[in-house]
Amino acid sequence: MEGKFKTIDSNENNSVLLTFLYKTMIGRVLLKGVIQAPITKLAGLYLNSKYSTFMISKFIQKNQLQMDAYVPREYTSFNDFFIREIKAEARPLTKDSSLLSAPCDGKVTVYPIDEQSTFTIKHSEYTLSELFDSADLAQEWQEGCAVIFRLTPDDYHHYYFIDDGIICERKKITGLFHTVQPIAVHNTPVFSRNAREVTIIETEHFGKIAQIEVGALMVGKIKNLEGSEQCQRFEKKGWFEFGGSTVILIFQKNKVVIDPELYTNTENNLETLVKFGQTIGKRGSDA
Repeated sequence: MEGKFKTIDSNENNSVLLTFLYKTMIGRVLLKGVIQAPITKLAGLYLNSKYSTFMISKFIQKNQLQMDAYVPREYTSFNDFFIREIKAEARPLTKDSSLLSAPCDGKVTVYPIDEQSTFTIKHSEYTLSELFDSADLAQEWQEGCAVIFRLTPDDYHHYYFIDDGIICERKKITGLFHTVQPIAVHNTPVFSRNAREVTIIETEHFGKIAQIEVGALMVGKIKNLEGSEQCQRFEKKGWFEFGGSTVILIFQKNKVVIDPELYTNTENNLETLVKFGQTIGKRGSDA
């Protein structure tokens, strides 16, 4: 029986360049330089310049983007195009605040957090203390779950708050800029080494959560908006500049019920395709 979500195989084909960088000795030597922040910043300067606009039409064609879903306007650079705004009607938003909606577009996997506060992503194990860069924070989410949204270049790259709440802590963690394609995740602990920003939020309907944005190869900047200590459901939190990136939601035990189909897809080595605002779960028994 076909599920209500679309899926893709997690073992998707990798580009020739990524295979070279992650699978060959020479490539791994070059990778050490490519993933440093100064290199990604140089790439960012070019992508923010008018000289990069020639890339836009080829990008639209290659990724088969439906541009009628986006607000039409002239773009001053490739990054200006990449952070384009979507039309409100393209992402319908439910009014039922007890339902958990996706904070962004992405390819989703879901993992339970065991007693040691670890979870597995693409055959590699990560500790929450590494992800948070804090053993104390990690303790608060034991026996909860992690929902991973992997964004690819064809996705809408803005992300939002999932609920009304109070922001308890914001934390920037300097790191490297690996790709978040499966080839890299299989070979190195990407989510604990990449540059990332952690926001701890006491939400109204889903308990205390952590929302983590992870930068990726050729993404020098995670652009979180400066705001108050309060957030609102579906309020814009920020966006990523060019490249694949990741948003991670961490929930405490029994605070949320994730749609079982997402767990099943993950167990079958499939990623679930979702769009911003799409329902992926509901309020838990202890929320």
